[in-house]
Amino acid sequence: MSLTLPPKVTPRAFARLAEINASTGEEKVLRVAIEGGGCSGFQYDITLDEPAEDDVVLKGEGGAVVIDPVSLPFLENATIDFTEELIGARFVIDNPNATSSCGCGVSFSL
Repeated sequence: MSLTLPPKVTPRAFARLAEINASTGEEKVLRVAIEGGGCSGFQYDITLDEPAEDDVVLKGEGGAVVIDPVSLPFLENATIDFTEELIGARFVIDNPNATSSCGCGVSFSL
């Protein structure tokens, strides 16, 4: 059995999650999942959620990011970050496993 290394979460991503939770008054986790679809074959699904029993939990200052066991291998050694650009602010994933991705970075192929 091979060990899947979880992604890294930047301090900027944890800080933005803390800001979101402070503004809503709730303590949600950031769920990062992989789904089939998108223009490149797979797509990221990033939502605020409650942790599930079998999630991998990545804790940092300001919150937690969770990943389900099915999505974890697709995110091995990835980096979850938060960026603010002219087109908007969003959580982004730098995934070394992706062989190609769409222009907006939401979908990818392996």
